[in-house]
Amino acid sequence: MPNAVLVAEPEASTRGFLERHLTDDGFDVLGAAACGEALELAERARPDLVLLGDTSALEECRSWNREVPLIVIGGPEADAVDRVRAFERGADDFVGRPFLYDELLARIRAVLRRTAPATPERFQVGEIKIDRPTRRVTVGGARIDLPAKEYELLLKLASEPTRVFTKEELLREVWGFRSLGRTRTLDSHASRLRRKLAAAGEGPFVLNVWGVGYRLLAD
Repeated sequence: MPNAVLVAEPEASTRGFLERHLTDDGFDVLGAAACGEALELAERARPDLVLLGDTSALEECRSWNREVPLIVIGGPEADAVDRVRAFERGADDFVGRPFLYDELLARIRAVLRRTAPATPERFQVGEIKIDRPTRRVTVGGARIDLPAKEYELLLKLASEPTRVFTKEELLREVWGFRSLGRTRTLDSHASRLRRKLAAAGEGPFVLNVWGVGYRLLAD
C-alpha cells in the first residue's frame, strides 16, 4: 500500500499544491485545512507521516500519536530558534517557507525510510524469494541471475508488490534521475526482468499499468 501522508496546511493554495504533487508521486494524501480537522482524519486514516503547516498546533498533533513521524513546514519568518523549538516539541524535521517541492519530497522519503520497520534480509513475495545479503533470487526454487539495476528494480517493486509505482518514482529512486525527460531505460529493464521471472514461474510478474507505471504482482 502507498504511504499515507496527512497534509495539515491552513493555506488552501499550498494545501492543493501538496495534495496534487504528492499524489502524483505515489502517496495516499489526506487533506486538512487545520490541525483540528487533521486530528479527526488521523484517527480514522492512521497516516504514515504528517505534514504540519501550523507550528502552534505541534503539541496538539504530538498528543495524538508520538510515533507517527511529523514534518513541520514553518512560516517565512521562522529562524533557528523556531527550528530548535520544533524539534524539542517532537518534530522529526523542519522545512521553512518558501520551500522547494523536490527538497520537501526528499525529506519526506528520508523520514519515512528512517522510521520504517527494518527490511528483512530474506523475504518471499509469491513464488519469488529474495536473499538480500547474497543478492540471490529464486522463483519457484529456480535461481535467476539479475544485473544490478534489474535486481534493484525487483527490490523496489517487491517492497510493496501490489502497489503501482509511477515511472517517475522508479526512475528517481532506482536510477537517481532528477530530470526525467524521455527515456526507455525503465521499460527496457522492466521487460527483461519480466521475461526472466516468467521463465521460472507462473506469474504474472512486473505488470505494466498503462500510463502510470509498474507493479510486481496482480491484486
